Amino acid sequence: MNQVLFYGVLVFLSVGIRHEGPDPIMAWRFREADLQDGRLVAVLGPDPVISGQPIATPGPQGGALMFDGEGDRVVLADDISRLGNLLPKKHFTISTWVSVNSPQPYGGIFSAIQDNGGYEKGWVLGYSQKHFFLGLASEGADDGDGFMTYLYGESIYEQGKMYHVAATYDGKEMKLYVNGKLEASTKAQSGEILYPQKAPVVLGGYRDANEDHLHHGRIREILLYEQAASPRWIQKKFRMNAELAERAPLVPLDPHFTMKVDPFLQFGTEGSMTVVWETSRPSSSLLRWGEKVLGGDENRHLPHSVEGASKGFIHTVTLEGLDPGTGYFYQVESEDSEGRILVSPILTFQTAVEEGTPFAFAVISDTQSNPVVSGEIAEMAWEMRPHFLVHPGDLVGTGSNKRHWLKEFFPSMNPLLARVPMYPVLGNHEQDARFYYEYMALPQPEYFYDFRYGAAHFFMVDSNRNVDPGSEQYRWLEKRLASSKAKWKFVSYHHPSYTSDENDYGDMWSGPSTHGDLRVRALMPLFDKYEVDIVWNGHIHSYERTWPLKGGKVVEAGGTIYMITGGGGGGLETPGPIRPWFQNNVRRGHHWCYVAINGGTLEMKAFDLEGRLFDFMTLKKR
Repeated sequence: MNQVLFYGVLVFLSVGIRHEGPDPIMAWRFREADLQDGRLVAVLGPDPVISGQPIATPGPQGGALMFDGEGDRVVLADDISRLGNLLPKKHFTISTWVSVNSPQPYGGIFSAIQDNGGYEKGWVLGYSQKHFFLGLASEGADDGDGFMTYLYGESIYEQGKMYHVAATYDGKEMKLYVNGKLEASTKAQSGEILYPQKAPVVLGGYRDANEDHLHHGRIREILLYEQAASPRWIQKKFRMNAELAERAPLVPLDPHFTMKVDPFLQFGTEGSMTVVWETSRPSSSLLRWGEKVLGGDENRHLPHSVEGASKGFIHTVTLEGLDPGTGYFYQVESEDSEGRILVSPILTFQTAVEEGTPFAFAVISDTQSNPVVSGEIAEMAWEMRPHFLVHPGDLVGTGSNKRHWLKEFFPSMNPLLARVPMYPVLGNHEQDARFYYEYMALPQPEYFYDFRYGAAHFFMVDSNRNVDPGSEQYRWLEKRLASSKAKWKFVSYHHPSYTSDENDYGDMWSGPSTHGDLRVRALMPLFDKYEVDIVWNGHIHSYERTWPLKGGKVVEAGGTIYMITGGGGGGLETPGPIRPWFQNNVRRGHHWCYVAINGGTLEMKAFDLEGRLFDFMTLKKR
């Protein structure tokens, strides 16, 4: 007998059910000893590639590996086609021991899936905010459209606690078991499994073309079978290691208890301000505040406090009943289950000013993957004391990679975001990932919203989604623009309506260009009709400002100005060789913009990375 195969048989004779159930076709143990040269050595089947540094945790038979939910991942195949015929075709059993430290809407344990709009194929064993689930698409879906069915268990899992989760499909019925008990079943799917033509196959994650949800918690083992196991077999499989389910939850990933994201500000109004921060362990949320700091150097403190509802990792607390245009001091505090306390420095914010009061704001876009540059710009912007920040998207390089948020965006932008609220829109690099929605505290549905500030009304749109007439966003925008009585109207979305970039919308060196994203130009009739003053975009990593445009033509006054401010950090891009008809000013280089408004006067200034003014514009209104 082959030595490797013989080893596999021995393992499953010792931890499996002898002669009473299916034989595995793939199996992996998650122990430190199984990590070798960037791979997880399989008991049976291929060795998946492992990235990050999962931490070994103690337990019977070698314990388990703790995944951090930020960069730890195990990829069995970057494309499902590489596995050939190894995946089950019509029947399967998945058996795993797993814990969840960070609940999420679409957490993954084992996924081979594409679930994008109307394209739903493959399967996934995962978990939601409260329950484990099995997702599956088959040729016999009862909806007739081949859509996936998500089958949810009934029990609510406890964070950090180990569970035996098993799922079966026999070509007629999906079943989900938790700790040996059948919790849910459905006959909504039948027949052969519908696999996507292209998809990654991942252990410890839910990943497809536009989502990448990394697992935060432990995995002890994952076993895949090409037959549907009986309830009796699954009950015995659970009982063999039932003591794992009796052990106390293992929550700490960072035993030192740290502030992973320092406090930052969101969605300030004339009477409120929201503060967000993140800790490395579940902890309490306390926000202290006041109009002045009490006590001396040794006993500085704030007079008021508000306790947040969160006992988790990300803390969001909103102060209400504040006075307009007023400066306040604030400080956050979190305490974990062991009594350890984290306290931030005392910081400041200012509520939104009333209409008629002058104000100023910064516009910075495409900060992605360049914390050195974005950090310099944030410092420079803060030196000019704007009231808030507008960010037209691509905050990070990869929105589904938490390290990009923790190690790049928040640390570099903290000098500004800790003191002024940010109003962002989604860029393509955010990938519509859960981290954006977890960190941002914006009006629902968060991918579009509006806000008033002084004499201005801002409308924030997601250009990754449909904006055609009749779409959800178009209808909303038209309704909100029509009802607005603000003196100034501004719109922001990521993809530019007009650009002279050399190659994003056609190669200007060798052929024609569309000079921008034609999809978003569907919004221009609304801008013309409701007299939008400026549209801010990103996506192109350079600066560009158009003349006023109306009806698709340059006008001397009364039109909308389109501005690209994509110089916040991303790799620089170059204008094409031909100057287009709409262009007023263009410049290659990292930059940011400062906008000041006093009644009917608007001044816009654009600064390069050295702080030099390279563009200036004044708009006047009666």
